[in-house]
Amino acid sequence: MVDPYANVFRGISDPGEHSELVTPSDTTDLPVTPKFFYVGYGGDVALIGDNAPAGAAPTIWPNVQNGGYVLKSARRICATGTTASGIVAIF
Repeated sequence: MVDPYANVFRGISDPGEHSELVTPSDTTDLPVTPKFFYVGYGGDVALIGDNAPAGAAPTIWPNVQNGGYVLKSARRICATGTTASGIVAIF
């Protein structure tokens, strides 16, 4: 398949090129900083922002709906405090 945009700079507001299912963890950062997250099955999402200082407490995004998005870059989705599932990182 030809990608007519292969040589064009892609900014933060452009659509993501890759995606990966997230396994929430209280200790492990994501391997790549995503642009945003898709939430398959709604609930709360506890995340630590990509520029948060070491030891920062997670921010809870409450009641994200089924099929909703969390428009926030984050280095970690925490298991504690996250009730949503089917979370996909878009980067």
